[in-house]
Amino acid sequence: MFLPAPPFKFLFQHPAHLLACGFGSGLSGFAPGTAGTAFAWVTYGMLRGQMPSDLVFVLFLVLAFGIGISACQITGRNLGVVDHGAIVWDEIVPFWAVLLFTPTSFWWQLAAFLGFRFFDVVKPQPARYFDTQVKNGFGVMMDDAIAASYTILTLAVAKTLLTSVGY
Repeated sequence: MFLPAPPFKFLFQHPAHLLACGFGSGLSGFAPGTAGTAFAWVTYGMLRGQMPSDLVFVLFLVLAFGIGISACQITGRNLGVVDHGAIVWDEIVPFWAVLLFTPTSFWWQLAAFLGFRFFDVVKPQPARYFDTQVKNGFGVMMDDAIAASYTILTLAVAKTLLTSVGY
């Protein structure tokens, strides 16, 4: 079921809305999850450049995930739908994590983007469980974290296979 995006002013009615809706990227009238993932891709380099180490970036991601649980919970409640399409923080934070483990070339990052979108849409178990059974901010964030895990695993296997044949 397609739900229209909330109006732009919704972003500023509560700080959680601005975050959960990906600073406006979730208001896209077409494929907001893809728009949120694209926002993550575009902002990753700048954000990662502000972090002094991988450890600090991982700690930032853990904090962003935790804050995202609350922001998605509040925003979903205010929109009347737990996982409204306009909520894209659940795509953004996990995709930043995917990019941390992805080679920096455009083609690897494009493969990561497409893989993440695939696993987010298909929702293999246990992602589907969190999507259908855990109706709160944790469930919203967790199904995409699992999609990110599948993406990272797939990229690692692909890289290993390509390396083994000389690429």
